[in-house]
Amino acid sequence: MTAVGRRAVTPLTAWSEAVDSGGGGVVSDPPAASQEGAREVGGPEDQICRGIFQIEKRSCDVVLTPSRLKWTPIEPESLADDDKVISQHKTEFVELKEVFAVKMKRRRSAGQQKGGTLLGITIFVCIKKGQNKLKDRAVHLSNLSEDYCHIWFKHLKDILSGYFPKRPKSLKVIINPYSHKKEAKQVYYEQVAPLFKLADIKTDITITEHKGHALSVLKECDIQEFNGVVCVGGDGTASEVAHGLLLRAQTDAGRDIDSNFTPVRAPLPLGIIPAGSTNVLAFSVHGIKHPGTAAMHIIMGNLQEVDVCSFSSCHRLLQFGFSAMFGFGGRTLALAEKHRWMPSNQRKEFAMIKTLTNLKPEDCELSFLPTENAHMADQEHQRNEDEINAIEQCTDEDKWQTMQGRFLNISIMAIPCLCSMAPRGLAPNTRLDNGSMSLIVVQNSSRADFIKHLKRYGNLKNQFDFPFVETYTVQEVKIRSKIDYNWTDATSEENADFHSCRPSVISLKGSCPWNVDGDLMEGTSEVHIKIHSQLITLYGRNIEECDDHTIKCSCLL
Repeated sequence: MTAVGRRAVTPLTAWSEAVDSGGGGVVSDPPAASQEGAREVGGPEDQICRGIFQIEKRSCDVVLTPSRLKWTPIEPESLADDDKVISQHKTEFVELKEVFAVKMKRRRSAGQQKGGTLLGITIFVCIKKGQNKLKDRAVHLSNLSEDYCHIWFKHLKDILSGYFPKRPKSLKVIINPYSHKKEAKQVYYEQVAPLFKLADIKTDITITEHKGHALSVLKECDIQEFNGVVCVGGDGTASEVAHGLLLRAQTDAGRDIDSNFTPVRAPLPLGIIPAGSTNVLAFSVHGIKHPGTAAMHIIMGNLQEVDVCSFSSCHRLLQFGFSAMFGFGGRTLALAEKHRWMPSNQRKEFAMIKTLTNLKPEDCELSFLPTENAHMADQEHQRNEDEINAIEQCTDEDKWQTMQGRFLNISIMAIPCLCSMAPRGLAPNTRLDNGSMSLIVVQNSSRADFIKHLKRYGNLKNQFDFPFVETYTVQEVKIRSKIDYNWTDATSEENADFHSCRPSVISLKGSCPWNVDGDLMEGTSEVHIKIHSQLITLYGRNIEECDDHTIKCSCLL
């Protein structure tokens, strides 16, 4: 490296004068007192450059290596001693893997868009606050030399652009302006867009106008132009976008979704900015409902593989999703949807109270295939289709378990479904990527006992510790509703075989609604749910337990 502004004086004096005058140097021969610090960073041979900046109004010896930016405050020489005395200030550093942006800092007059007086360089760092919250922090490196700052700026930009390939450069953003309190646009433009701009991420934004709009957008857009897709809204929005991504993957791969097919993985990772009422999916991958945290996970390229369920009827795909409820959860959502004219919170409370008042069990047949190893990860995306078909053909039908009866609620969940109302999760016995689903079966019971079960979700007690609640770890689930009791064991042979691929002869009139990720799925009385290990990638991380114990929402909606 070359030296800028060095004179025939002690190195420390030269460095101090360079800072005071606004100049600076990239130094190849640091003072002996600082060489030990350089070895702590990774050794002098690993240094990219070294020099002087003012940080928090203190002159600092700054060292840049391929993995770290380190600085140590410097004090002037002691006047009472000929020897050079440097105070043993605490050395600070920033890992470059936590840096997401670097900018030239300038002072501009009102209305000035370009140019301005150079003040130095600003480093933007992703930092952790508490257990799950992520925020941005700015570190200002002050120096008035244009040439000097440009050298450091170029080195930092080269590192950021070359060492972190998982960080997105271009994103497709889908915003649901009707989500919750209609605040999604405000959340995005005020809390997320500035961070994306800071990180030099290009965005293509679509504001949806109706349900299904996101599906059509993902079907028609040139998906190769983007590194990821971001949705801003609640669980219903996230589910629709995830479903759209997976449908696009099947179309591009030539899969016939009206047959018994093996799905391929989503082509791009999905980022979820929470702007809904419950945000179960965002809570499960971020551990918190905080748009800034979600944005930082996207910017930093933090990726988490997540299992997905497929919902089908007679080998015809109905929907991809992460969780579903049949019975109480479905009827509550259906009632809430009929009262859309009410404010969100009032609508949910009304629907839950009304459904509890008219509580009744669903008469159905439930069949499921238990998971032998609850923590298996079959990695379907790494197997070829022939291997999977061979495994399916060899499945022992004797392993399927069947029960018939009257059930108040049946939940099938591929993720823990964390939220503020359920600190342990609606399904605490499953994980995001373990290749299995949690099946929670609530048998018919009194209204009082059922309410006690629901209340348990709001604390750390075991919500399944009731004689009428059963839990299973499963790979597949099949549910057939006995609508209007016109389906009996004495019916035709077509209905006798639950695993038959032939269409059901049951009338769909009055069929029980399903709650799939907070969205209503109706029109079928026979559903086959199957887990697909790590079928989609979300921006976030694996959160096993949320530390937010606030209890105020209706997550069954």
